[in-house]
Formats: sequence, C-alpha cells, structure tokens
Amino acid sequence: MPRPEKVQAVADIRERLEGAEAVFLTEYRGLTVSAVQELRKSLRDSGADYKVVKMTLTRLAAEEAGFEGMDEYLAGPTALAFAQDDPVATAKALKEFGKAHDVFVLKAGFLAGDVLSPEEVSKLAEIESREVLLAKIAGAAKAPLYKAAGMFGSFTSDAASMFSQLLDKKESGEHLPDGGGDASLPADEPADTTADQAEEE
Repeated sequence: MPRPEKVQAVADIRERLEGAEAVFLTEYRGLTVSAVQELRKSLRDSGADYKVVKMTLTRLAAEEAGFEGMDEYLAGPTALAFAQDDPVATAKALKEFGKAHDVFVLKAGFLAGDVLSPEEVSKLAEIESREVLLAKIAGAAKAPLYKAAGMFGSFTSDAASMFSQLLDKKESGEHLPDGGGDASLPADEPADTTADQAEEE
C-alpha cells in the first residue's frame, strides 16, 4: 500500500499539471545551485513555478491527469516548469536561460493537449507575450479602422502559423523526436547534490 506521503506527492503534482496553462520538461544536470536559483527567479517573473520531481511519482500523476506521451521524457534528473499564466512568457524565459547555460536541456512542452518538441517550444517563445499583444490591441483600438485591421493581422500571424503547424502535425500522425535520456535509469534516482540543494531553496 502506498505511503501517505507518496500519495500526497502524486496528488500535488497532478494538481499542478491540471492547473497549469502549459508544462515544460527540463533536465538540470550540471547546473550549479546559483544557476538553478537564477532560473527559478526568471520563471517566477514569467508567472511559472519550477519543481524538481521524482519520475515514478510524476508518471503516476501524469497518468491520472491524462497527460499522454509524458513518460518518454521522464528519464534522467527532471524538473517541470508549470506556466500558470502565459505559456509564451515561460517559453521565452526557458529559451533565454538555455542560451546562457549550455548544459541546460529543454526536453519537451505540453500545451492544450499537444506535445511540443524543443524546436516548437522555441517557436512558441518567438510569439509576442500576452502583455505586448494587449498593448497592441489597446493601441489598435485608438487607431483608424484601416490601420487597426493591419495591426491585428500582423501580431496574430505568427501565433496562427505556429498553432496551424501543430494541428497539421497532429493530424498527419507525425511522431515527435525522442526526448532523449536513458530510459533504464532507476525511476527514483536521487538528484545530484546541486539539484537537492536547489530544491530546498
């Protein structure tokens, strides 16, 4: 019979998965404590939480929450970024952090029921943030009608293109690339010292 603390841990992860606008899976192996703290702060500023997780518990939580396809990315030391508000802002924060830290690995993302490859997360990061779009909407509302129409067309084209590609990919049945990592690693492999210290922060 599962221990009560494990049952609670699974419930907590499931609640986070279900409550997030998007979820991004990362591998933090090789990052220093200060680098992980930097990442946490950047993600908090974007409206996201960053949590080091145990793979066996996350697999159970993902199954309960109906997140299909997550298993293959749960190998090696894994942490999840839960975008609570704006998935684009979180994707931007992860992309920028990855540019500055070569050892940081973005495995995949989950958005609106779709699995996003690292390349697709990078494309998501290129879309303008919700705040910028709202500012453009406000500006367009004050502009002449013909100018407003042009502004709306310009700032929605990137988002429309990206999500159209995702839908085409899903309908064609194209498989996403493997998330990498050694699937034979023990499910509850202890995280490195740096990760353990970072989780306590």
